[in-house]
Amino acid sequence: MRLRALLRTDGLGLRLLGGEDELDRTVRGVMTTDLRDPSRYLSGGELVLTGLAWRHDPADSEPFVRILAAAGVSALAAGEAELGAVPEDLVEACARHRLPLLAVNESVAFATITEHVVRRVSGERAGDLAAVVDRHRRLMTAGPAGGGPEVVLDLLGSDLDLRAWVLSPTGRRVAGPRDQEPLSHETASHLAADGLAAVRAGRRRPVRTTVDGEAYALFPIRSAPSGTPRGPAVADWLLAVRADAADWPEERLDLLDGVTQLIAVERDRRDAARTVRRRLAGEVLELVQSGAAPAEIAARLRVAAPVLLPGLGAAPHWQVVVATAEGPGAGGGQAAQALLEEILVARDAPGPETADRIAVARLGEEAVALVPLPAVAADGAPTGEEADGEAPEGLVAEELLDAVRVPLSAGLGEGDRITLGVSAAVHSAEGLRGALEEARHARRVAAARPGSVCAAGHQELASHVLLLPFVPDDVRRAFTARLLDPLRDYDRRHRAELVPTLEAFLDSDGSWTRCAARLHLHVNTLRYRVGRIEQLTGRDLSRLEDKLDFFLALRMS
Repeated sequence: MRLRALLRTDGLGLRLLGGEDELDRTVRGVMTTDLRDPSRYLSGGELVLTGLAWRHDPADSEPFVRILAAAGVSALAAGEAELGAVPEDLVEACARHRLPLLAVNESVAFATITEHVVRRVSGERAGDLAAVVDRHRRLMTAGPAGGGPEVVLDLLGSDLDLRAWVLSPTGRRVAGPRDQEPLSHETASHLAADGLAAVRAGRRRPVRTTVDGEAYALFPIRSAPSGTPRGPAVADWLLAVRADAADWPEERLDLLDGVTQLIAVERDRRDAARTVRRRLAGEVLELVQSGAAPAEIAARLRVAAPVLLPGLGAAPHWQVVVATAEGPGAGGGQAAQALLEEILVARDAPGPETADRIAVARLGEEAVALVPLPAVAADGAPTGEEADGEAPEGLVAEELLDAVRVPLSAGLGEGDRITLGVSAAVHSAEGLRGALEEARHARRVAAARPGSVCAAGHQELASHVLLLPFVPDDVRRAFTARLLDPLRDYDRRHRAELVPTLEAFLDSDGSWTRCAARLHLHVNTLRYRVGRIEQLTGRDLSRLEDKLDFFLALRMS
């Protein structure tokens, strides 16, 4: 039943104190409590009744309401028999957490409300119970053990005429109905971003969104292997259903929740299949990190090759990729490992089994990937080898993030960051330790940049780009102000273009003719502007040192 209907019921003595925008929430049960922390008895969707015996002072309201909101209860109803009017601190705490708050008149017993809710909820569920049970039975029978997520999604199409897809947190299509065209990359990325943002904000399922005029309902797939804590939301899969769920009955929502549980079991099974690969990669990297002899590392690689390189035998080259997930909600090493495994899978590679040559280990809070090169073609033959035996270019840091930055950024809270560093390719065990340190150093360069999702590659470690992020902010501001503020002030007062002219002059390597052509100016006009720049700053643009100072100031501004 809906909260709105409950409020309209005569004889229950309920009065709304806050949460007018949340009255379409569904009440699936009722619980009476005066415990400070009743979370162990909550499963979500309850109307919580309380006499406020847990409240000894105003500071008690915030933690109590926070616990209820995290548990997903539908509303809180506070009795007025003990304290009279409901305290204002409780009203404010419920408003902060968007939890509807009702006042219960002192003349109404909690038992009366409980009996009414139980009778209504039981009656609504009874009508379609047989159909729901039958659908669940069919899904369980034909589910992951009998063909993978596609079978479940096909059943949703045939039984309920619903088109649904399973998406990774980066927006990659993991599974979809076999008789439909796949979602476009843009749509999948948008849906993944909306789903992760909703989970981060604590919104209740299903999340309703629209892409290109099509309505979708989004359900997070929470993966939690037996005996382990639930992983971070930013690493979750997502069930995207092309439908408007505004008026869906509770039975249909329950059925979709059951589908997400089936798919979560399948993901756990496939994650478990990566355990051996992760462990072997971890053993190799521990040897590399500890400074073991190259011969010992090479021997371990040969032993691990059948698992790390199925069908390839040996890798002529390797790259190392290091990632961290830092911040209060980023998930640490567990999230970094899951996300790095996902990022390294080609975006257009369907299905969850495409990562069978990606070995990502955890070293403390770091996720470290040992990536064999060259890539392996569909027929198992090596591709991209250089004729002269030199290492192929391999992975490029920014390209890894191009397709995943938007959804991952949406799933990260304030202060959360994912940073990634990529080494150059090395051709032997002797080079792995250097590659690991290079990837770590590149990740630190990425971490010094603004933004919640950043990457850096080995190419940047032999450039001024390596040094700029580590310049203290006060030094950076003073340096750029001394060189560029006189030019900016002049441009602002005279509507000149000295700063763009300076940039173009340096980009043209000081060539008067090329710079004049680029700016569509006469060379004499360009010489006048450069002379004005030198006059205002006291610098000489014919000197290498002054050119370098201007170049760095522009890069740091």
